[in-house]
Amino acid sequence: MSDLPEGWVVKVSKTHGKEYFYNVNTQESTWEKPSSAAKVRASHLLVKHRDSRRPSSWREQNITRTKEEAVEILKGFIKQIESGASFSELASVNSDCSSAKKGGDLGFFGRGQMQKPFEEAAYGLQVNEMSGPVFFRFWRSYYS
Repeated sequence: MSDLPEGWVVKVSKTHGKEYFYNVNTQESTWEKPSSAAKVRASHLLVKHRDSRRPSSWREQNITRTKEEAVEILKGFIKQIESGASFSELASVNSDCSSAKKGGDLGFFGRGQMQKPFEEAAYGLQVNEMSGPVFFRFWRSYYS
């Protein structure tokens, strides 16, 4: 019996001739042995405000909106998504995070890899469930 987490297999690289780990469910591959600790995959739509740690983004060089305005913008996105709009399309155009290039997708991550409020929100969701705004150093809306 394998000591790898479910879905992971060992393969040998044709290029390097050494073993690597491959997840047959997600098509993820890594040189490092995956831990059995559960990982989640989440996407987010980040709306920064003028009091953010770094109030600039790929979209705006100088973000001047207030925290309250950022929250209202997020609430509007949530309503659009609940009415059938595509989360990834909204994130691609509106997120202040560079993950916008991937529709807001942050990929897989384990506990301790993200800021605590984000981690708690992401691990508390079911697949395809969306949280409301999560507050910490940035204002974010998450979708797992």
